[in-house]
Amino acid sequence: MAKDAPMRVLVLDTVMDRGGAETMMMNYLRHFDREKITYDFLVNRDYRAAYEDEIEALGGHIYRMCPMYPQYFGRYKREFQAFLQQHPEYRIIHSNLEERSYFPLRIAAEQGVPVRIAHAHNRPVGFDLKSIFREYFRMRLPKYVTHMFACGTEAGDWLFGEKNRSKVIQQRNAIDTSAYRYDPSLATKVRAEFGVTDPDTFVLGHVGRFFPQKNHTFLIDIFAEVHKQCPNSVLWLVGGGELNDELKNQIKAKVDDLGLHDAVKFLGVRSDVNRVLQGMDSFILPSLYEGLPVTMIEAQASGLPCTISDRVPKQCDVTGNVRVIGLNESPAEWAKRVLNQHAAYAGTDRASGADTVTDAGFDIKANAEWLQKFYVDALAKAERI
Repeated sequence: MAKDAPMRVLVLDTVMDRGGAETMMMNYLRHFDREKITYDFLVNRDYRAAYEDEIEALGGHIYRMCPMYPQYFGRYKREFQAFLQQHPEYRIIHSNLEERSYFPLRIAAEQGVPVRIAHAHNRPVGFDLKSIFREYFRMRLPKYVTHMFACGTEAGDWLFGEKNRSKVIQQRNAIDTSAYRYDPSLATKVRAEFGVTDPDTFVLGHVGRFFPQKNHTFLIDIFAEVHKQCPNSVLWLVGGGELNDELKNQIKAKVDDLGLHDAVKFLGVRSDVNRVLQGMDSFILPSLYEGLPVTMIEAQASGLPCTISDRVPKQCDVTGNVRVIGLNESPAEWAKRVLNQHAAYAGTDRASGADTVTDAGFDIKANAEWLQKFYVDALAKAERI
């Protein structure tokens, strides 16, 4: 590495699409002093993802390897070992692969990479075939990690175990709060762009990829009840599906079957989520599980009242404007509480949400400075040992 070249941190991720963990890493990359610290990414999908153009424009590199499916485990290990031998410049690895970080971080430890970070972003629930692999890898991961990161307490407890809670660094899903500050004139403009010209129309919003974890099927049931109780209402769904869009197409069919085609807007993958949030009146997240979702920080910075399921960590409430409802409650009960919260919130100062989120410690500028210093100090300490 040239004397004046930036320190390059290798980030491990599945694919750099607009998911929560990926968006968080991009927020940090944009706000680093990239003459000192920058990110390169090693991903496990062979298609060009949403953030890749920006990564390269910011000076980052993107590498690809085989998927981390069971049938590829042996191949992945061989390829990753060869990759590190070809790239000895990477002295810090920051893995967002959850329990699968066990594979690359074990190899990195064996090859002498001094700083090995595993980052917990989720808290899986339920049991399926994947659970067996998850538990096996999760139990073996801590031995090969030098630093444990988590977006929230529950995610950290799941990946690293409660016994390691004191060792886990809570790395905030920070955002540029100024970009989300509510502006009523912009809100009116955004609503008009999506066909909402009546200021009394209730716009319920959701941001999340079409993936079972996000519980879109139940979300549509909830909105069907909202629409019954408040006919002058619409639902905006921000996010894309997997490559084949199978689940997204199923949700569209459900919307059509319920006669809600004109009331539910599929807005797709957006690069302007901060703008879209302006036009919403309330935000909903009925997920089956989460870590500490960055979308909740964004929604609160936009001054939105939020309704979440009891599977989403209450730790994500940083403004006091979040209500929790059990997934065992009926869609009609969810709808009633969403509308009641909206009515109670009417007339409040949404613009203050950005300040409240900043005061809670989730503004990206200070967090990026902290993380940049952390990388430098961690590597210096490791190389002294």
